[in-house]
Amino acid sequence: MKLATGRTSFIIGTIVVVGALVLIKFGLLKGEAAHQPGRGVAGGGGSGSITSVRAVVLGTQRMADRITTVGTILANEDVDVRSEISGRVESISFTEGSRVSKGQLLVKIADAELRAETARAESRLAIAQSEADRQRQLFEQTLTSQREYDTATNAFNVAKAEAALVRAQLDKTEIKAPFDGKVGLRFVSEGSYVSPATQITAVQDDTPVKLDFSIPERYAARLHAGDKIRFTVQGTSRTFDGTIYALEPSIDTATRTLRVRATSPNADGALVPGAFADVEIVMQDRDTIAIPSYALIPELKGHRVFVFVGGKAESRSVEIGTRTDESVEIVRGLASGDTLITSAILQLKPGTPVTVSVIDSVGGAP
Repeated sequence: MKLATGRTSFIIGTIVVVGALVLIKFGLLKGEAAHQPGRGVAGGGGSGSITSVRAVVLGTQRMADRITTVGTILANEDVDVRSEISGRVESISFTEGSRVSKGQLLVKIADAELRAETARAESRLAIAQSEADRQRQLFEQTLTSQREYDTATNAFNVAKAEAALVRAQLDKTEIKAPFDGKVGLRFVSEGSYVSPATQITAVQDDTPVKLDFSIPERYAARLHAGDKIRFTVQGTSRTFDGTIYALEPSIDTATRTLRVRATSPNADGALVPGAFADVEIVMQDRDTIAIPSYALIPELKGHRVFVFVGGKAESRSVEIGTRTDESVEIVRGLASGDTLITSAILQLKPGTPVTVSVIDSVGGAP
């Protein structure tokens, strides 16, 4: 019984000592907290606290829009070579992949029948012309009637038209290059029978080349014929230059883009029609207001920022324009001379008391 009583007394004593130590420690901590001025002010924004922030004074600066898009390289001229008449290929006068000149003979279609028809038509024409001349002379001497003279003249005109038709058919047996360019692969051989549906080869003029691409509609009014572009293609690290020469008259309602076409010299043939191109357009410099991108707060319906006004943080909704790696153009919502808060923006609320610890200038700020 005495042993149990002693053990109980020991436990109770231990509890009392530990409790006293806890109370002393708590009292000391509470006292230290009470003697530390400004504790919790820097990041709190609580009642009566002042948040220290960094800020910049805004000013106008020169900025150029850079539009990046993708496009396709096109040949300056491109045609599939086909025969206008049906017939057997008599000869092929080009080498695949070679350069050809405008009017150069590419393919000859067998023309024996057409040559015979031409000879017959020309013989009929000669007879009709002779008869028409004789009737004219007789009519002038009043030795024949107007009707006979008109009949002979009409027969001559018909024979003349028939001869011209046959000669035109004969000319179609010679298939010639429509312009200077590069001839492609051939799909027929000598002796093949071709028709207007048969593709013989293709001819492309790739000096210069064209470049087709589209731009967002917001830039449509700022782009004009004569503006310069730069672009790259896969397989080479070169940057090529081009010049815009035509724009579609209307915006595509499905994509909300404007189709644009440019041209590039391609004197060395490095650009191949059909290739994919990454296009960059540098627009004309203009005066604008830009802010650091990290000072912009995205929202569901737009963007906002905080500005320093009268010792407090004021929220402003802004409309943005061009973005770069480090800055964002502000189209509406800020003015030159405004003090933009750039730090602790996620801790601020409209009306929060703030003090500016560091202030810089951006652009041409006053």
